Amino acid sequence: MTEAAAVVILPRSLVSLFPGAPRRVPASGSTVLDVVRDLDRHVPGIGNRILDAGPSIRTHLNLFVDGERAALDTPVRPGAEIHVIPAVSGG
Repeated sequence: MTEAAAVVILPRSLVSLFPGAPRRVPASGSTVLDVVRDLDRHVPGIGNRILDAGPSIRTHLNLFVDGERAALDTPVRPGAEIHVIPAVSGG
């Protein structure tokens, strides 16, 4: 039985590195880490832009599941929206 897909919404800055990649990508998994790994199957190489070797979410990105800040072990329900948001800094 396959898991129902979540929808990953990617920022333009990340999509621009992968010509032809859509901004909204269905990906399956029970946790954020699972979804990012499945996302990498659909858009090869994007997982390395979201995760470091730890794996950990890269410091310049934030991930949100249905509007709540997420970690790699955050559960993902079927039909969830996962936003990948570049961190904003300044002073």
